[in-house]
Formats: sequence, structure tokens, C-alpha cells
Amino acid sequence: MKAETPVEGRILPLPNSATKPFWDAAASGELVLQWCPACQQAQFQPGPLCRTCGDEPEWMKASGRGSVYTYTVVHQSRTPPFDKLVPYIVAIVQLDEGPRMMTNVIGCAVADVHVGMRVQVAFAETVDGIALPFWQPEAGEPA
Repeated sequence: MKAETPVEGRILPLPNSATKPFWDAAASGELVLQWCPACQQAQFQPGPLCRTCGDEPEWMKASGRGSVYTYTVVHQSRTPPFDKLVPYIVAIVQLDEGPRMMTNVIGCAVADVHVGMRVQVAFAETVDGIALPFWQPEAGEPA
């Protein structure tokens, strides 16, 4: 799914050997997570080792769905490009696979966001070929 949000001026990630599969998948509109076959745990942020057992994780396609675990609304910013985006929502999304991801919730009024709100991933492409994941209300949630 494509995100409708401005991305100009944002600091973009610099993929490394541990994160490149994540960013490559994002560029093709897919959310992936690391999965440890030894302890059966999914993890985000990507890393070379499982944070639970220290084994080597594999990559798995994620559902791209989750719920708002917590959030805050930013009403004031003097930092470009965020100064032009206020008010905006910074949230921790609990992915259906278990890990949590810090992100922005887009595509709805700030008054409609609530803890437990169901969301789905949407990617915004940048001019540098990087796609950034954002989260928007899942079908059936107020927009």
C-alpha cells in the first residue's frame, strides 16, 4: 500500500548488512521482520543475532498489520521538515507478529487515534529509492 504523506527533507536510513533486507523489501512495498527458528521469536530492529537466544535470525514476510500501543501528538516543531507537518502522530505500533515499531500514524485526524486502534502499513517512496513505512487506520477504523 502506498502512503500519502510528505517525505521531502527527512533524514533517510543508511542500510547496512543487517538492515538491507528490510529496506529492500520496503522499497518493493513489503514489510519483513527477522524471525528466529531456534526460539520462535520475531524481532525488530534488525540485527545480526536474535536478541532472545543469540542464534542467527532469518527474514519473514510480516502481515503489515498491528495496533497502536501508545502514541503522542506533536503540536509544535521547529525542525524542518516536521515544522510543516504539525500536528502529527508519533506512535509505537504493536505488530501482529509481536515486535513493536516506532512510526508515524497517517491518514486520520489526530483526534481519532487511540490505543488499540488497528493499523496497516503503507510505504512512502523517497527520491533516493528508499521507502519509509508509515501506518494508517485499517479498514473499519475511523479515518
